[in-house]
Amino acid sequence: MYHSERNPLRKITRDGERVKVPKGLRVRRLHKAFLRYHDANNWPVLREALKRMGRADLIGPGKHRLVPAWQPAGTGEQHEGRRRPASGEKRTTPFRTQHTGLPDRAKGRAGSKRGAR
Repeated sequence: MYHSERNPLRKITRDGERVKVPKGLRVRRLHKAFLRYHDANNWPVLREALKRMGRADLIGPGKHRLVPAWQPAGTGEQHEGRRRPASGEKRTTPFRTQHTGLPDRAKGRAGSKRGAR
């Protein structure tokens, strides 16, 4: 569905039903924010989107509201799923794989006593 933009719930043909697939970063983040509406870091994005959609009635206190009108202290500044540290922050431990600095498997097993009983 993502690549072909065809509806997988219908018969897939050349003239088959087309499905709009959001591929832009902003739209994908907005969809993720709606899925994780309970996370306070997503509330500013959701408030803005709900106002643009004309659904400001879903903002505020109460049982039938999606997000509250207030923002808890210390939330809302950090983006969901940030992969790199923010500018000025230093990563404490680098992520290492076999391609970026893990010891060779053969060398690591030679001195190991794992298999011996």
